[in-house]
Amino acid sequence: MADPTAPTAPTAPTAPAGSGGDAETPLLEIRGLRMDYPIRHGMFGRHIGTVRAVTGVDLTIRPGETLGLVGESGCGKTTLGRCIVRTLRPTAGTIRYHARDGRVVDLAALGQRELRRYQREVRLVFQDPFSSLNPRMTLLEIIGDPLRNNGLAQGKELERRVGEMLELVGLPPGYMRRYPHAFSGGERQRVNIARALIMRPRLVVADEPVSALDVSVRASILNLLRDLQEELDLTYLFISHDLSVVENICDRVAVMYLGNIVELAGTDALYRGPRHPYTEALLSAVPRADPRLRGSGRRIRLSDDLPDPAAPPPGCAFHTRCHYAKAETCAAPGAGPVLLPPPDPSGRGGTAAGPAATPHLAACHFAGDLSLTGV
Repeated sequence: MADPTAPTAPTAPTAPAGSGGDAETPLLEIRGLRMDYPIRHGMFGRHIGTVRAVTGVDLTIRPGETLGLVGESGCGKTTLGRCIVRTLRPTAGTIRYHARDGRVVDLAALGQRELRRYQREVRLVFQDPFSSLNPRMTLLEIIGDPLRNNGLAQGKELERRVGEMLELVGLPPGYMRRYPHAFSGGERQRVNIARALIMRPRLVVADEPVSALDVSVRASILNLLRDLQEELDLTYLFISHDLSVVENICDRVAVMYLGNIVELAGTDALYRGPRHPYTEALLSAVPRADPRLRGSGRRIRLSDDLPDPAAPPPGCAFHTRCHYAKAETCAAPGAGPVLLPPPDPSGRGGTAAGPAATPHLAACHFAGDLSLTGV
């Protein structure tokens, strides 16, 4: 039976030959993505500068994978996620999405009218389960709203599909007449997930989906996300600052700093052998599960003197906080280091074997020379 939530054929460029349903075909290709925010001053809003929240990001998301996006608060993770779901329109760059109907469209270039059909396939799970649910709406209204707004269901059919989705996320269908205040934080996040999945999307951007929850319920939500991924054939972009959570749920990890991706690798490779000093510092803060190992590692403490995103430092943006930086190389004016495999003949930072090979990329001038400590 045809999926009633599948979008109708859009007026968009068709995919090139050979880019059809191949397992190696990426689901999403981001190239040169940039998101700028103007700085305005005074009564008349005079433009005095620009904050570049995302600066020239290149990223590929493969079908069926969970790609983790990590970094400190303010590094641009959430902005990148919202550009992908197009709640924000990027300043520059392309977001090439391989749609369910086989076409390839640039989400960044679409207007709101053309975009609606693709927003059924790319959905967002919000971070805060308390502020993201309208307290004056029942679960039936909250979860069923996307179906009703797109003219896909109403009346008894709407109730049936909302009930099925509630069961899928582990809540009784009888709860659909209740209001959000009647639920705990974990149950509200299940409602959030149900709302994102009611349209049967292909790509879900999960923005810190467990950070606002008690530790006791985080595992149940993460297990739910895993089960739903397998059952519904979902692809996740999992945004988080908690690297211990990312290690357990993600297939690959992208590390973001000051609007740029500075390292990208398979999860195990990145956690065992980081190639960028910023990643090493983040990993040094990951708690150790074994009590016998606690306190045995070296905690790398970075300076709190964060660069101004409106006036980033020349060269490598991380050099002002990096313990390995050399001024003549890292602070040299001009373009900073490019995200590339480290020139390591031993293959330590090379490419994993197998059909789904994952290159280990790092934007550091000394990525091939440093011996960094992982978890």
